Amino acid sequence: MEKQRNFEESSSQVAVVMVPLAAQGHLNQLLHLSRLIAAHNISVHYVGSATHIRQAKLRLHGWDHPSNNIHFQEFPIPPFTTPPPDPAASHKFPSQLVPALTATTHLRRPLHAFVDGLAGAFKRVIVIYDLLMSYVVQDIGSIPNADCYIFRSISCFCVCSWEAPPDLPTAAAGILTQVPSVKGYYSKEFQDFLDLQFSAKKVSSGEIYNSCREIEGFYLDLWEERINKDGVLNLWAMGPFNPAKIPIKTDHGCLKWLDKQPPNSVILISFGTTSAISDEQIGEIAAGLERSDQKFIWIVRDADKGDIFAGDPVRDTQQRLPEGFEERVRERGIVVREWAPQMEILGHPSTGGFMSHCGWNSCLESITSGVPVAAWPMHSDQPANAVLLARVLRIAVEVERWTRLGARAVVAAGRVEEVVTTLMATAEGDAMRKRAAELGERVRSSMAEGRRLESFIAHITRI
Repeated sequence: MEKQRNFEESSSQVAVVMVPLAAQGHLNQLLHLSRLIAAHNISVHYVGSATHIRQAKLRLHGWDHPSNNIHFQEFPIPPFTTPPPDPAASHKFPSQLVPALTATTHLRRPLHAFVDGLAGAFKRVIVIYDLLMSYVVQDIGSIPNADCYIFRSISCFCVCSWEAPPDLPTAAAGILTQVPSVKGYYSKEFQDFLDLQFSAKKVSSGEIYNSCREIEGFYLDLWEERINKDGVLNLWAMGPFNPAKIPIKTDHGCLKWLDKQPPNSVILISFGTTSAISDEQIGEIAAGLERSDQKFIWIVRDADKGDIFAGDPVRDTQQRLPEGFEERVRERGIVVREWAPQMEILGHPSTGGFMSHCGWNSCLESITSGVPVAAWPMHSDQPANAVLLARVLRIAVEVERWTRLGARAVVAAGRVEEVVTTLMATAEGDAMRKRAAELGERVRSSMAEGRRLESFIAHITRI
């Protein structure tokens, strides 16, 4: 009882400030982490522009309304353009988000003033910031009782592949060299944004990963050794942050349809919030699904803009599908044209596969649910994640090996059919499903124990 009282007293003297990047795959990770920390009676302040906080709240999924210990702090940013995604672009990188990301650099002054104010009310302020918000937080080091922690929103495997330490162990070198390089891939505007972040003054007492050693322990150990040499104090792998088990609460038609399907019989097809798929590619996916004769749920929606609430509503995707497609497959497949409850779909016993872009959120949700993947990376960290899933964890079949030039190519219907059939209707797919289920069980057990998170909480609440 005395120990519990001491913890409650110390936790009430600490405030945590979350500084996410203004893109969906980053916003939700730190919102999930906010929930986990707030559950320890710690005041958490989630900051950003009004638009992006609204977006994070709207798409909150997998848990109930935010805790009373989570406070949303909105700051103004300059107006920014919101160009639509371009499915016909020569690359799949979501350049339409860059104006919004650039506008968030203006959070630097108000964030410093806000943290400074908290520092006067709490004994310690902990700032957890997305690495790509380094420019915004660089002045926090001037506040004596504020500590900063970098959040890496990608896999540690990806970090090791991009920033490979010299003299890699043989076990790591062989696989990391298979990860395709993204050097020179980004647009000038985004590269300028990256350069601004990486040239900012570094303020960090450690690095946080939405991962765990059950998924990539070798690479976490490898990177921890590297950052310790560079003077960083700790590496905290406390994930996955998403809930271990998702209660089926959403009243969504696709979930009612799933209830009527046999176990492990349905493949989910979804390419995340930033992937713009061309009409030609949509046609090939449709043909491949139709020919595969497998059950499916296919999320067909446009990629996000920098402000998802601005401009015209999402264009009607009905016209983008081949004529008569939905009617022909209506007995075994459904198309969803809106935001879908992905975690609940993956957690449903009827879902047995996931065709994915391999964004790190989707990878973690799939692993947590024990569902194997048809890996189809589009940009950024996704090619590295595909290698991790397919060639290290062996719970994925690769649709296509990513290259910068290949990003603009169209995958033919025959390959889509082949991959879907392999994953859902062969012994090879069954073996992946078994490995995915076993890995998922180990990861969920680790999440239930929560030892690394508890260690971090004890670390930041020490008085």
